[in-house]
Amino acid sequence: MIKVGLTGGIGSGKSTVAKIFRTIGIPVIDADIVAKTIMENDEELIRAIKTAFGEQAYIGKKLNRKYIANIVFNDDTQLEILNGLTHPATIKAAEDWMLQQNSPYCIKEAALLFEAGTADTLDLIIGVNAPDAVRIRRIMQRDGVTRQEVLARMDKQIVQETKMWLCDYVINNDEQQLLIPQVLEVHDKIIVGD
Repeated sequence: MIKVGLTGGIGSGKSTVAKIFRTIGIPVIDADIVAKTIMENDEELIRAIKTAFGEQAYIGKKLNRKYIANIVFNDDTQLEILNGLTHPATIKAAEDWMLQQNSPYCIKEAALLFEAGTADTLDLIIGVNAPDAVRIRRIMQRDGVTRQEVLARMDKQIVQETKMWLCDYVINNDEQQLLIPQVLEVHDKIIVGD
């Protein structure tokens, strides 16, 4: 089975593209959802996060996402600490899931495939590309955050042009080109081995 990564900068539309792949029968795992699940269910990880970021990192049993985001997106060292705690468990869970799939290929959706060093464990990488202005607007609307907060998050990722250059295939989600034909074209190329 072919292991495929799906990546792109924040707000590029990875989740939308992932939904299209799911619709055509390709299994997709969302690394962000896996990470959130682990961060709220793995007692050892919860203790480590509380130790690193304080008791206020959780509200009850739920991760205090806004509190954590305010810390890690304004301090590279704190982001490295959080990633060092969460990435190993998330990577293992995704790898275990991929090994259980029976389709011609499966997809791991993750914003930080290259940044986390997990791209090398995959056979192919699909990038989702969108103009910065579109990405900023999407995130501001989706998350109810300011432009400055979006820019701080974008600053923690590889520059989009570099990320797309590293990908085997690129799907443009610029609100000008249709997504479904692009996804089907990539799907056909993966199946054929092009």
